[in-house]
Amino acid sequence: MKLMTKMLAGVGLAAAVAAAPLSAQVQGKLATASISRAVQNTSALQTAFNQVNQTYSAQIQTAQQKQTELSELLKPFDANGNGEIDGAENNALEGAPNFANIQTLQREIGSINEQVTAAQVYAVEQILIQYPAALEEIAGQQQITMVVDPASLQFAAEGADITDQVTTSLNTKAPTVGIVPPNGWRPSPNSVQVFQDIQRRLILRRLREQQAQQQQQQEQGNGEAPAGR
Repeated sequence: MKLMTKMLAGVGLAAAVAAAPLSAQVQGKLATASISRAVQNTSALQTAFNQVNQTYSAQIQTAQQKQTELSELLKPFDANGNGEIDGAENNALEGAPNFANIQTLQREIGSINEQVTAAQVYAVEQILIQYPAALEEIAGQQQITMVVDPASLQFAAEGADITDQVTTSLNTKAPTVGIVPPNGWRPSPNSVQVFQDIQRRLILRRLREQQAQQQQQQEQGNGEAPAGR
């Protein structure tokens, strides 16, 4: 079995499948796997992200405080109330007496966020290095000839997704990862892309949890309300 083992070859696999002859697309067993979900669900990444939150807890708190301060300073310039500074609002901001202070806060917040993000991306990258081998292992075990991202398919039969199995393989190949990048380390574009995908997934999960909690509170409130006569 021949699989692409370049880092994150699957990111562009949907386009490759679409361009391939139809006969080549349907031959053999096809499966789906989400790279970002496979990496996100590993024990190593979840542990690493918790370690980052603990290690940088003071910095994260400082950044949150500075962000609150910055938001208050920017609020008078947000004339249309959309939460952004743009166009004429930006011109007014640049002419403000406290503009230098605002810039300083922005730099300080950005510096802290860069430290935290670098630690998280470094953890992602270490797991990502093992992804091609994990994918090839699972594909070989199940005699799969082609794997595509789930987002590129309109339909897949039940059991076609092998993301969880790839995660299990990754747990073995990368049981732990570090969160301190070596000197001179620069993240690969692929690592940054997967990290951003993971962040989007986490944000969506939090939103769903908040919506579910709000709905539950509303239902409880309706149930406790006295019945009308």
